[in-house]
Amino acid sequence: MTIYHFVGIKGSGMSALAQILHNMGFKVQGSDVEKHYFTQDSLEKLGIPIYPFKEDNIKPGMTIIAGNAFPDSHEEIQKALALGLPVIRYHRFLGDFIQNYTSIAVTGAHGKTSTTGLLSHVMELAKPTSYLIGDGTGKGVKDATCFVFEACEYRRHFLSYFPDYCIMTNIDFDHPDYYANVEDVFSAFQEIALQVKKGIIAYGDDEHLQKIQAKVPVLFYGFGDENDFQARNIETTQEGTTFDVFVRNNFYSSFFIPLFGDHNVLNALSVITICHYEDIDVSIIREGLKTFHGVKRRFTEKRIGSQILIDDYAHHPTEIRATLNSARQKYPDRKLVAVFQPHTFTRTQTFLNDFANSLSAADEVFLCEIFGSARENHGNLSIQDLQAKVDGAQILAEEDVAELADFENSVVLFMGAGDVHKYQEAYERYLEKEHKTV
Repeated sequence: MTIYHFVGIKGSGMSALAQILHNMGFKVQGSDVEKHYFTQDSLEKLGIPIYPFKEDNIKPGMTIIAGNAFPDSHEEIQKALALGLPVIRYHRFLGDFIQNYTSIAVTGAHGKTSTTGLLSHVMELAKPTSYLIGDGTGKGVKDATCFVFEACEYRRHFLSYFPDYCIMTNIDFDHPDYYANVEDVFSAFQEIALQVKKGIIAYGDDEHLQKIQAKVPVLFYGFGDENDFQARNIETTQEGTTFDVFVRNNFYSSFFIPLFGDHNVLNALSVITICHYEDIDVSIIREGLKTFHGVKRRFTEKRIGSQILIDDYAHHPTEIRATLNSARQKYPDRKLVAVFQPHTFTRTQTFLNDFANSLSAADEVFLCEIFGSARENHGNLSIQDLQAKVDGAQILAEEDVAELADFENSVVLFMGAGDVHKYQEAYERYLEKEHKTV
C-alpha cells in the first residue's frame, strides 16, 4: 500500500484531507515548518507523523500530495519528481476524490468554513457523511455516501471540482494578489457554476449571484421576498437566534441556532435549503442546527476573569463587521476591544479604508504587525498606515500585552488569518502570571 506524503500538511485543507485518508485506512504522513499551528493538533491525536521539510522524507513507493503554497522547486517535490513518484496538487487530488460520492461543495468569499461545518454536522445525523472543513477538520467514513467540502476560489483552484451540488454564500472582492476586481471573481464563480451536476444553492440577495447562469436548477435563499427559501421573524436572545423559514412563501418550519448575526442565519438557511432539496427530515435539520457549536477559529470563546476572549478568523472588512456585530448582539452591555492582525500586504493595501471603517464598530482597537504569508512576505506599507486611519488605535506587541487587562468586563476579539493566536496566548500567559482575574 502506498504512503501518502503531504508536503505542507499543516495547511488547513491539507490537514483535513490527511485525516480523511487516515480514517479510511490509508497510511499517511507529512512535512511542514516546525512552527506550531492549531491544524496540527488533530493530526497528532491520530498519530499521523509530521516531519520538518527535508528531501530525505521522500522515499520510493510514496504518493505525494503537494500543498498549493509550495512551488515545484521545493526540495521534497524535486526529490519526488527525480524518483518518478506521482506528485498531485491538493485541489487536483480532491477533485478526483469527490467523484466517489454525492458531493456538496461550499464556496463563497465569506462564510465557507462555518457553513461547511454546519452542513457536515447536520448531514451526518441523516446519512453516512465524510467531510473536509477549512478549519483543518476532516473525517473519512468508510461507508459514506455524501462528501461535504470547502471549495476555495483562490487562484481558481475550485475549478478542479465538478461537484453534484454547490452552495455559494456570496461574491466579494478578496485575494487582490490574484484577482483584478469583483468582476474577475464573478467570472470564476460563473465558471464553476457550469461544472455543477445537480443543483446550486445561492444567496439570492447578492447582486452578483443573482446573475449566475447554470445548466442545473439554482435555488436562491436570503431575506428578500423573491428568494425560494426566505428567513423571516428573526429574534435574538442571549442563547442564540430563532427564525422562521418560508419556502416559496409557504411556511416551512421554525429553527434555532446557538449563534448570532445575520450571516449565521444565512449560513443556516443555505444548509436548510440543500437538506430540504435532498429530502432530509425537518426534525433532523432542526436538531442539527440546535446542537452545532461552531468550527475552529470562528467566534471561539473563552472566559477568563471578567473578560471574554474571542478568537476569530475574520481577515476581510466584511468579516470584521460580521464578527463585531455578532459580539454586539450577544454581549450588548460589554465594551468590545478589537485586536486585529492584517493578513497579507496586498489585502491591507487594497482595503485600507475599509478596514478602518469596519474596525470603527469596536470601542477600542489594537493593531498587530501585518502578517505576510508563504506567497508574500513584504510590502510597501506598514501597520502605522492603518493606525493613522483608525481613531485612537494602538499598536500591540506580542511581548507587551498587559494593556488589554485594563478593560474589565469587556469582550476582547483577536481577529486575523495569520498567527494572531500568539497574541492571545501571550495575553493568557500574562494573566496567569499576574493571577489576574480582571
